[in-house]
Amino acid sequence: MEEQHTAVITSEQVYEALKECYDPEIPVNLVDLGLIYDVKIINDWVGVKMTLTTPGCGMSGMISQNVRNRILKVPGVKEADVRIVWEPSWSPARMSAEAKKRLGMNT
Repeated sequence: MEEQHTAVITSEQVYEALKECYDPEIPVNLVDLGLIYDVKIINDWVGVKMTLTTPGCGMSGMISQNVRNRILKVPGVKEADVRIVWEPSWSPARMSAEAKKRLGMNT
């Protein structure tokens, strides 16, 4: 019987992958915007809990699908689950200093 070697998936890999995902209206990635609340990894399954800048965002389906598709490209990931939550609500305070600078906000 052939041994199966599965890649060890790290949260760092997932966060790096998610830095390639953007809100189409904001030129900053979802991680730096502070929209990613939690990453859970169980074997080859990755779950992401995230929010959006506004509850009425019409792009929520597209954004969450992009996040899921990008996670599935991480080596070793077989399943990905993306949950959009509204608590705690997002605020600009969650943004990284780099994101604030890029958007011309005073830090």
